[in-house]
Amino acid sequence: MNLESLIPKHKSDVATAKAAVVAGYPAVDPILSELLTWLQDYNWPVAPVLAPFLASIGSPLISPIDSVFASNDEIWKYWCVVCLIGESDLLFANYEGEMNRIANQPTKSERQQELDKVAREAIQKRTA
Repeated sequence: MNLESLIPKHKSDVATAKAAVVAGYPAVDPILSELLTWLQDYNWPVAPVLAPFLASIGSPLISPIDSVFASNDEIWKYWCVVCLIGESDLLFANYEGEMNRIANQPTKSERQQELDKVAREAIQKRTA
C-alpha cells in the first residue's frame, strides 16, 4: 500500500480521507503526523472525516499531538483539544495536566483563541 495515497491532497479531498480511515490503524501509523495536519481547521471538509478516526487511535497520537502543543498554532491546539483530547479517555489522561494548566492559567494567546474554554469543557466531559 502506498501510504502517500492516503494523505489528503487538499482540504476537500474527502475521498482520500475516507480511504485513510478504511485503511485503519496500524496501517496509517507512519503518516499520523500528516493526517493530523488536516485538523488545523475543522471547517475543512476532510477534518470531520479524520477526527473521530484519529481520536480512536489513542496513544500513538501522543507524539504528533506533542508537536502541535510545542508549536505556536493556538487554533490547531484548539481543534486537538476539541476533536481528540476531549473525545478520548486515553488522550485526556495523558494531557490532563496540560488541560488543567490551560483551563486555570492560560497564556494570553490561549485565552484569545478560547483554548481555556475548551480545556475546561474537556475536563468537565471527562471527569463528569
